Amino acid sequence: MTTQLPNVKLALSLPPKLLRFFARFPPSSFPPSRAAALSAEPSTSPIITSLNSSSSDPNADSTEREKSSSTAPSENPFRSTKHSVTGNWHDPIYSLRRQADLVKLARAHGVEELLPFTVKGTDERIRKREEHGLRVKGTGVGQKVKGKKWERTMKGRLERRKQAMLEMPKMIQHWKQRGHGRGWKKFPK
Repeated sequence: MTTQLPNVKLALSLPPKLLRFFARFPPSSFPPSRAAALSAEPSTSPIITSLNSSSSDPNADSTEREKSSSTAPSENPFRSTKHSVTGNWHDPIYSLRRQADLVKLARAHGVEELLPFTVKGTDERIRKREEHGLRVKGTGVGQKVKGKKWERTMKGRLERRKQAMLEMPKMIQHWKQRGHGRGWKKFPK
């Protein structure tokens, strides 16, 4: 009873969106190493369990399909599934946007580790960032960002301007000696 009390308090503090998700897909139905098991391949568990029913009711097939088309507890609602008979791929139950919303809510309430594996999870995002980096062109070793022409030439212009300012006293002296049209050839641009 004492171990159940914190779980009940936690469940009462969760928002309704998370409560509905955990009611539909309880955390105990996913294996503990969900990242390793589910990241390798999408689940291919059969959606239709049996097409041959022993009853004589012609609608029994359709009711069996409706019952079995709902997700089995072991399936990940964040991944697409392949139909075992037709081979068609079915979209995930939760879109990427809804997955991100659930992950944000779960992270805010400290229950993110109870969610099944998703590419929107914090662990997966950190892993991808470590694997691929920022993926911004020009941020790698020895790379330059193209930029605008004025940005690319700015360094050279500032260097020429700095050099001209350093040579300015010599130029002024030269102007005083030969200026006002007396052999002056270096008019500034």
